[in-house]
Amino acid sequence: MQKKIFLLVAILFLSSCGYKAIYSKKIITNHEFYISKINFIGDRKINLKIKEKLNNYTINKKNKNFILNITSTSEKIVLVKDSSGSATDYQKRISLSVEVLIDDKSNNSFMVVESFNYKNTSNKFNLKRYEKEINNNLAETTADKLIFKLSNI
Repeated sequence: MQKKIFLLVAILFLSSCGYKAIYSKKIITNHEFYISKINFIGDRKINLKIKEKLNNYTINKKNKNFILNITSTSEKIVLVKDSSGSATDYQKRISLSVEVLIDDKSNNSFMVVESFNYKNTSNKFNLKRYEKEINNNLAETTADKLIFKLSNI
């Protein structure tokens, strides 16, 4: 009886549930493109975050060779003001204008836009830190959308 219980426990511990990370290198290799060159213009912090996400696609050479020209912009828009004229609601918007050269021949271009609305706070230090976090999150989601659009070309 103890052997059966031990065997059952060993099988449970040694077998896996099939969990796979979404952005593991195995899944990244399933995409049929690679990026040979990336040119950035615009907001430096956004460009660094996007470059960090796209670095995995510059390693393995695949069937489709892309050259990317990316122009990024970041805007902080005042949505609502109170009666004294102070801003109460903001919108942070990141937009990427992407030009894709495939094998130095054909030219595709598209836009990727992400935005987020948030409220103003009286503590300016916390507001700046929150805006920085929003900027990072928006840059990551735009990079994910960019990868998705590139995989569909």
